[in-house]
Amino acid sequence: MFEFVVDNEVVLKLLDTIHADQLSELTDSCRPYLKEWLPWVDGSKSVEDTKAFIEMTKKQFSSNNGFQAGIWYKGSIAGVIGFYGMNWSNKSVSIGYWLGATYQGNGVMTKACKAFVDYAFRELKLNRVEVRCAEGNTRSRAIPERLGFVKEGIIREAEWLYDHYVDDVVYGILSREWL
Repeated sequence: MFEFVVDNEVVLKLLDTIHADQLSELTDSCRPYLKEWLPWVDGSKSVEDTKAFIEMTKKQFSSNNGFQAGIWYKGSIAGVIGFYGMNWSNKSVSIGYWLGATYQGNGVMTKACKAFVDYAFRELKLNRVEVRCAEGNTRSRAIPERLGFVKEGIIREAEWLYDHYVDDVVYGILSREWL
């Protein structure tokens, strides 16, 4: 089981169904905030929905197609970070993440993302890591910018968010630029 202690405040752990209640509560507590940028929020309305998500992430992990980890901050679940779009042929992956509103401003996501990038390059031996963020989501965009990713471009109308499209900014970093 993947568990990575980032520092004395931040720990990353593979999600398991025992975390469903806590994760569901966190989602509920910041639903309006999350809904501004994430298209899945309306589809996650109950603990059962959260359990289904966690089961899907366990299948993702067992099929060697990336994984999702809960982010614990000072012992409480604060958000989720994960690998998706794993491309073993091209040795690349994308990172997606979200953090509860009350946990922001403490460097939690920057630390978690840095740990994931390190893991991608050092352990998985990948060549490229990508992050896509809605153009208007300045807090999310600050993470790859802070970590030295290169802004590679904008994908117009890349995501449907309930009643409108948003453009995504694509950030990338290569192994040789990180290590």
